[in-house]
Amino acid sequence: MLRFIIIIFAIFLCWTGYLIPDSLTNAIAAETSQNQPFLSACPRTPNCVVSQGADSQHAIDPIPYHVSREQARETLLKVVSVVPRTEVIEKTDNYIHATSKSRIFKFVDDVEFYLPENENVIHVRSASRVGESDLGVNRRRVEQIRLALQDLGIS
Repeated sequence: MLRFIIIIFAIFLCWTGYLIPDSLTNAIAAETSQNQPFLSACPRTPNCVVSQGADSQHAIDPIPYHVSREQARETLLKVVSVVPRTEVIEKTDNYIHATSKSRIFKFVDDVEFYLPENENVIHVRSASRVGESDLGVNRRRVEQIRLALQDLGIS
């Protein structure tokens, strides 16, 4: 019986694409720093969304705001800090990088925010580090953050 469960679990991991990391196309986006004006593009896999220069499969709207950039950044940091299993890794005046772990298997997603000086928007990128499909988790995460920021009155 245990052998059967292990086989089913291995099939599940292969089916979801988490057994074989796609390190070439799912590079960690942390290399995008405050010195670059754009977030990294998404790989061909569907487990990523980005608000800058994306194709239709990966595109998501940036988050607009009508308060000061500093206030938008501070509110965003507060929202991100309460997202379950999410940790801010890097933060500068115009860039925030966080990681978010899945509840059961602890897969890591990179979540990035870029606040350009010349626009009143927060550009976003959320991407799985490994696997093929994320079952829409990255898109939902960004939309939940968008809704929280709207509820807090920044957009």
